[in-house]
Amino acid sequence: MKGILVLIVALVLSGTAAGEPRVRVIDGDGLEVGEVVIRLWGIDAPELDQTCELEGRTTPCGEDARFVLDALVAPGGLVCETKDRDRYRRTVAQCFVGGADLAGELVRQGYALDWRRYSGGHYAAQEAEARENGRGLWAGEFVKPWEWRKR
Repeated sequence: MKGILVLIVALVLSGTAAGEPRVRVIDGDGLEVGEVVIRLWGIDAPELDQTCELEGRTTPCGEDARFVLDALVAPGGLVCETKDRDRYRRTVAQCFVGGADLAGELVRQGYALDWRRYSGGHYAAQEAEARENGRGLWAGEFVKPWEWRKR
């Protein structure tokens, strides 16, 4: 379902206020808002069980990405704009907290990649900044999430 559907959610860390859906971070690019599963538009983060290499050590980069997204949504006030639905019937949306684009921030911090196939390069500048500064995934060696899933 294309078009603009705005979903506004206030996240209260101690629970939810009356009538407000609970927000749960599923992985580095997925949220559950009440009964709605949201896939962040334009990016791809490591799968939850994906690992990466950092200074010769295996690291849980999929878990790290989920942790970063959880920290980004923690302040509350989640606002999402629906872009599409994917083949798994998830809502694909661009989401913001306090005006900050969650996907853009994940890419800027190096815990997700600009998925140009879908974003048209929308997050390319943030990815270049993360790569140049060795942030997140770019601090070590990793397989792009879309390639890792093919294995």
